[in-house]
Amino acid sequence: MAIAKTENLKKLLQVCKAIVLSLLLCICTFAISANAWASVQIKLTNVTYELCTGDAGKNMVLGGGVMSAKCYMIKGNASNPSGKVVYNADIFGRIYDANGNDAMPERARLGAVEEIPAGNSDFQIMVAIPAEQPEPLELKQFKASGFAGKVRR
Repeated sequence: MAIAKTENLKKLLQVCKAIVLSLLLCICTFAISANAWASVQIKLTNVTYELCTGDAGKNMVLGGGVMSAKCYMIKGNASNPSGKVVYNADIFGRIYDANGNDAMPERARLGAVEEIPAGNSDFQIMVAIPAEQPEPLELKQFKASGFAGKVRR
């Protein structure tokens, strides 16, 4: 009977070892990959706009070709505090026309920047605004969010 108890105790210890090793492996894998998945918040400042130049935005339309649109380049400074390159940074913000109307009421995500280096850098995105929205435009609540590791899109 003592031998049976000893055998059962050995089996229990082997199962516990396997569980502990599995947990350690999961924790280590998460710790290593956590940086790649960590969302980094980017502060955007000095955000301005200008009409697109050249052929950029030529013959631009919205709504499946129903509404004519104007092309604008939105530019500014990005401050990336992560110390790493941020990839696939989505740009969010609100754009209002001269009358205070939301120029893009269905969209808070305005575009994306493929890479934002660590520290301070410039960014720009192209947006299409309905042609009937009067200028000057007012740009509010601009920010960006991306990842400190490559993310497939």
